[in-house]
Amino acid sequence: MKFHVREMSCGHCTAAITKEITALDPEANVSADLNARTVEVATERPSAAVIDAIKAAGYEAAPV
Repeated sequence: MKFHVREMSCGHCTAAITKEITALDPEANVSADLNARTVEVATERPSAAVIDAIKAAGYEAAPV
């Protein structure tokens, strides 16, 4: 699944988002593209749970 994270702009942002997603699912594979401001996540968790994890990191996310 892929999400647009408009406020994501640096390595700290991606680290915070990755930390929250892997807390939700330690087996998740998280890939961030700062230029496109997207996060791609491979997980068995529902997309709503991933969006909540991104929000917990302090960022708004929308499915792409």
